[in-house]
Amino acid sequence: MITPIKLAFLLLFITTTATAAPKAKRRNYLFTPHAKAVAGICTVVLTNTSPCCKTLKHVPTDDPIELIRALAAATESSVKRSVVFLSEIKPKHKSNATAAAVVNSCEKNLKYALEDFTDFWNAMGKDVKTLAHNYFTCKKKLMSIMGYHWTCLDDIDDKNLLKEVETGISVGKNLSSNTYDVFNGLKTIFKTFGIKVKLNDEDTSPQPPPLSNYYY
Repeated sequence: MITPIKLAFLLLFITTTATAAPKAKRRNYLFTPHAKAVAGICTVVLTNTSPCCKTLKHVPTDDPIELIRALAAATESSVKRSVVFLSEIKPKHKSNATAAAVVNSCEKNLKYALEDFTDFWNAMGKDVKTLAHNYFTCKKKLMSIMGYHWTCLDDIDDKNLLKEVETGISVGKNLSSNTYDVFNGLKTIFKTFGIKVKLNDEDTSPQPPPLSNYYY
């Protein structure tokens, strides 16, 4: 049985222990090296930086090149999910010829975007020198990928269908815009991180031989 005196001592012990225990300080993410690295990349995004920041926040590295690659990889994954989404809503619009054609067209455009990603990864490579050498090609492919999203949505006149499709592909669309902005701002990003490399602004893709080669 706990007497009033024992109860008083017990309360005093609990209060003293709670007071003596130091409070664990919660580290503010905004001041971590990782947050600064993410900010150094995402600040070149022209409109909504949220997709860029949210994506890179969970990538466990401070290496700017790896973070940039991770953003592009997340974009490609989102486009793949968008294609799956469009495939899933096709049966719903099967009876409406116009809507079905629009969904099929949108699906086709996003598949073209995924084909461009194959070329993009080949051009980007795994190191900063390859990326710098093929910078023009990388940026051109990302512009094309971003364009496929807008082409898809531009073809939709029905407001309800537009809202439905845009909701399903919005993550990929926003990430493709963010990724293009990041590549478009690589000079600023590299300067921020002290990366000394010259970006090639000329097309490095194979060029056809001059017309004189076809004549004897």
